[in-house]
Amino acid sequence: MSHQLPDVQASTPDVSVGLSQVGVTDVQKLVKLARGQHRPIVLMAEFEVFVDLPSGRKGIDMSRNMEVIDEILEDITREEAYRVEDVCGDAAERLLEKHEYTSRAEVKMTADYITRERTPASDRPTQNTATIIASAEATEEGTREEIGAEVTGITVCPCSQGMSEARAREELHDLGVDEETTEAFLDAVPQPGHSQRGHATLTVTADGDPDVDLREIIDIARNAMSARIYNMAKRPDEDHMTYHAHANAKFVEDCVRSLADQTVSAFDHLPDDATIRIAQSNDESIHEHNAHAEREVTMGQLRSEVNAAEN
Repeated sequence: MSHQLPDVQASTPDVSVGLSQVGVTDVQKLVKLARGQHRPIVLMAEFEVFVDLPSGRKGIDMSRNMEVIDEILEDITREEAYRVEDVCGDAAERLLEKHEYTSRAEVKMTADYITRERTPASDRPTQNTATIIASAEATEEGTREEIGAEVTGITVCPCSQGMSEARAREELHDLGVDEETTEAFLDAVPQPGHSQRGHATLTVTADGDPDVDLREIIDIARNAMSARIYNMAKRPDEDHMTYHAHANAKFVEDCVRSLADQTVSAFDHLPDDATIRIAQSNDESIHEHNAHAEREVTMGQLRSEVNAAEN
């Protein structure tokens, strides 16, 4: 004789308070992204899956969240062209369909993305690692998807470099070097400043699928700092990175503003209501604290500010 198990999740909770996010985190899945005639990209992705919960229901159907993730990731391995943000969007929409009591579903995904490149001076093959950031939120009004990346680079402090330049100018004067030669030397040879590893983040969120390319997002983020860094570097490459970083000293605020300027230039086709998140965090080398700056803004507002600054 079979017994019908009670649906405890559907019962009334002791405290009738609604919850904005209930679900699962740290769900690891292999995601294979097809690229036409090229080899597919295989990602080890980590998912977070949430729905909201009304005040009159004790819990969500947790197994349905895992079922939806498994279904959509099985589907993606058979698709020819898929964006990671669409994975999140499809999963969020299916979650909304399967949980009749919820009004909002959210899926987040991060994964390491490896690209091949060549070193800047020795021209050796190497690889670069970026962290993909993707998410989607589905409601009855529609689905908004986010795509972006966090990358690592190097920054040099302009203030520290300015003090070094002032010291060098005094020393050259004391050595009898004329002012014209001194200034020519300082223009040609950037002076030292304390450097740090920097982390730039750029994401774009829009209704449906944001019309942006992930590789271009990664390039914009890497170019926003003082210089790019490379996993493998011979001595000429180390010299190249050091020189270019010190020739392009930037505060953490400068990096975020560079992200803003490049985003408007590259993605000017985006609608005004697209949301742009730009951030820079620096692992300070001479302080125990770190430096951070960021901005979350609509594309319309960002476009207006950047264009006004240029006029």
